[in-house]
Amino acid sequence: MTRPRHKARLQHPAAWWLWGLGLATAASRTTNPVLLLLVIGVCVLVVSERRDPATVNPLPAFLVIGAVVVAFRVVMTALLGNGIVGDTVVLTLPRVPLPDWAAAVRIGGTVTLESLLYAAYDALRLAAVLACLGAANALASPRRLLRYLPATLYDVGTAVVVGLTFAPQLLTDARDVRAARTLRGRDGRGLREMARLTVPVLETAFERSLGLAASMESRGYGRAVRSTTTSRRAATGLALAGLVGVLAGLYGLLDSSAGGVLGLPVLVLGAVLAGSSLLVGASRDHRSGHRRERWTWTETVTVLVGAVPAAVLVVASAQGWDGVVPSQQAQLPAVPLLAVLAVLVAATPAFFTPRPREVAP
Repeated sequence: MTRPRHKARLQHPAAWWLWGLGLATAASRTTNPVLLLLVIGVCVLVVSERRDPATVNPLPAFLVIGAVVVAFRVVMTALLGNGIVGDTVVLTLPRVPLPDWAAAVRIGGTVTLESLLYAAYDALRLAAVLACLGAANALASPRRLLRYLPATLYDVGTAVVVGLTFAPQLLTDARDVRAARTLRGRDGRGLREMARLTVPVLETAFERSLGLAASMESRGYGRAVRSTTTSRRAATGLALAGLVGVLAGLYGLLDSSAGGVLGLPVLVLGAVLAGSSLLVGASRDHRSGHRRERWTWTETVTVLVGAVPAAVLVVASAQGWDGVVPSQQAQLPAVPLLAVLAVLVAATPAFFTPRPREVAP
């Protein structure tokens, strides 16, 4: 007798987004290309195994944007420089003479390997962060996450969700329009073809926007919420105090001369006050939920394994581990083994989390 298989389900969206934010935090604390490429590989692996097949995969678009960022940064560094002085000359470009008041800026001139490596490492960090956000977007649609936002942030969250889903949908529309033109025998390329694609893509986007606006209006979006003067003042005061506390705490953490010891407590206090303002605002705007997704042990473990690389890389950057911020030399930088293991731990959700539902062919 065979055991019954577990029912396929979608994991809680908050777990996937917290996992992605943990990986993004880890990527933001290092410029080691091996670690950053490993973070991108983990994102690709988890998305390929646990992506919801009923939705469009936005991760390739984020990867393309990251590759463009890296290429653009390297090209601009070769043309304009970045202040990094090196001994290994790659090539020498014709230099444009500039007046004395622009002596700190150069156009052309000597391009060194050290400056190019610095630009590539720094841009690769941004590409890895974009890959983490794209993976979270592919694993859990922002529309699903919107259901679990506090009522105070619901309208703001709706605007953010529409913005996040607009760009991937534009790519899908452009692909569909290009396929339709190809079927009609009009497979042109270049700027003229791009101009011909723009009108139908924008027309489709406008039609979708009007349909979304009508749908949201029929569901009561934009309605006035009844509230008392006391609750409004309490929510506003807590929000302002929390914002000031968060800004002061971040300033204290970034600048040790401004009281770095007090930075973390002030930051925590500001976050608590900001959270209290959300609770006060939510108390006057009640929202019901329909078929909310369960939070089980797989969601908890997913959040924890996403926090592991973030904690390890934060400690590593604070203590100055060798290889976390490598030097710009023409050799493979040192790779801290503990950081590699921490990033690999974040790939385990590809194996223990429930598989999403299958789409009928």
